[in-house]
Amino acid sequence: MSAEPPKRPPSPRSGAASLRFSRNSRLAQSRDFARVRQQGERLAQGCLIANWNKLPASAAPKLGVVTSKKIGGAPERSRARRLLRESFRLHQHEFAQPVELVLVARNSIAGKKFADVEKDFLAALNRAKLLKN
Repeated sequence: MSAEPPKRPPSPRSGAASLRFSRNSRLAQSRDFARVRQQGERLAQGCLIANWNKLPASAAPKLGVVTSKKIGGAPERSRARRLLRESFRLHQHEFAQPVELVLVARNSIAGKKFADVEKDFLAALNRAKLLKN
């Protein structure tokens, strides 16, 4: 037996853009949320409301998620946040220009599957002309 751990195979995504949702991709402070919601643009689509501000080209896109108690209890709100974050994470490299994005979950998100939430997310971004063609 060798004392060396087995070698991991190379990542199939080596060289591709990272799909991680890192700390610097998050809006964390309430003043950031307030700025985007007050100064930015707004669009409602399906189970979400999108608020955004465009950022300089050198910046990375950032996301903040808002879930109201009207959606349901803590598990329902957490699931709504996870679905919206996952939609952003998978499509964060498709933005035409970096944005600060605040997604507000609407009551209709309760019980939706990921595919439905992702469809609403992409439809909102397409209507807002935030995605690359």
